[in-house]
Amino acid sequence: MCPIPVLKTQKELKTIQIGETLKIITDHSCVLESLSGKFKKHQITSSEVMNGVWEILITKS
Repeated sequence: MCPIPVLKTQKELKTIQIGETLKIITDHSCVLESLSGKFKKHQITSSEVMNGVWEILITKS
């Protein structure tokens, strides 16, 4: 599994304030699993916006 989405998300989370939301768009379902496991302390929601494309929202807490 490619670590780049997790590393980029980690970097961007450092730049936003508590309560702000980061949006990640991906065409790989494994990214959702990786982010959910790595960023458990934040609120994470996701939806499949089109067939095979997910929008993941992480609200920093």
